[in-house]
Amino acid sequence: MQSYSFMSLVRHALRGNTGWRPAWRDPQLKPSYDVVILGGGGHGLATAYYLAKNHGITNVAVLEKGWIGGGNSGRNTTVVRSDYMFSESAAMYDLALRLYEGAARDLNFNIMLSQRGYMTLIHSQHMLEAAQHKVNWLACNGIDSEIISRERVQRMVPLLNMSRNPVLGAFLQRRGGTIRHDAVVWGFARGASARGVDIVQNCEVLGFEKSGNRIAAIETSRGRVACGTVGMAVAGHSSVLADMAGFRLPVTSHCLQAMVSEPIRPVLDHMVMSPGTGVYINQTQKGELVMGSVLDLYHSYAQRGTFLTIEKTITSVVEMFPVFAQTRLMRHWSGIVDVVPDSSPILGPTPIDNLYINCGWGTGGFKAIPAGGTLLAHSLATGRPHPLAQRFGLDRFRSNRLVDEGAASGIAH
Repeated sequence: MQSYSFMSLVRHALRGNTGWRPAWRDPQLKPSYDVVILGGGGHGLATAYYLAKNHGITNVAVLEKGWIGGGNSGRNTTVVRSDYMFSESAAMYDLALRLYEGAARDLNFNIMLSQRGYMTLIHSQHMLEAAQHKVNWLACNGIDSEIISRERVQRMVPLLNMSRNPVLGAFLQRRGGTIRHDAVVWGFARGASARGVDIVQNCEVLGFEKSGNRIAAIETSRGRVACGTVGMAVAGHSSVLADMAGFRLPVTSHCLQAMVSEPIRPVLDHMVMSPGTGVYINQTQKGELVMGSVLDLYHSYAQRGTFLTIEKTITSVVEMFPVFAQTRLMRHWSGIVDVVPDSSPILGPTPIDNLYINCGWGTGGFKAIPAGGTLLAHSLATGRPHPLAQRFGLDRFRSNRLVDEGAASGIAH
């Protein structure tokens, strides 16, 4: 792997930047692999990276239907945080945040982590009491958070309209913030490829060849590939591939829309979410305003915006920040999220003996990429769930031992 550093930038600049090598290899699909990972998004690539780094397993292929990062990893609002209520969720999401905090050095790739603070506005006395309860609960789990006053909110976000939806204060996790989504995908792809993992793009899964209760080979658009173990991290298409493999998942697929404005000068230093409007907003390093709201209520595999959601989101943003009224919308999109009944992921074994799954993150998938990769890699390498993943197995829906983060945290995105 070519090392990235200040000195390498200087050396290549003096040579006219003609000596840079591709960040990852573009190999042909081999006839067989010890492990095949389905899905070339953040979770699939992180799984391959940690499988090679932590477990020494490098005869691995990552199969991606389109291009790496072309799914949800490239269609989100880049927010990271770990303010989840149940101790199991808190440990998992905080592992992800800690791994993100060290990822630039670990991957030798700048993922552009900006821990600018994740702020949820408080609009009523009831919300204030709920926020105080949340802060106390998070403290029990060792997660940083605090409640700040109305005056502090006004100093931190001076452009915010404090009267349209009255603001009593805000919940704040200072370690929360944003990351460049493409950089996460490219960093894990580069790290995995350097350790011998084959990343095969434009390789669609067409079917599974089974021997007993095991997957012996995978039929793809680029040919047949035999496999020892299979990992699946395909987000909104999890139920489709599970059905192809012969089992059902308690997963429904919904669209989560987002949009971005034209670049403007830096005016918003923090990520701000308003339960009163159902909208969240942050400003990128390039100056664009990234905006999003709640899930579409209908099931869909579309990856595009709709006028009603665009109108609702922009109207709410202008209520919060009237100064943005004249800003032009530059583009909008949608990701396909996999929603399960308790708003917590599904990790570990499946009814197929050698197939392990990572899905069900809903709207929290991007912020959990390093943890999801670590936990799935452990299952693929050992055949057992990671200790942090034991409560998130598929069998919890039979035993009714749910981890109901939808009710506990009131997750909005």
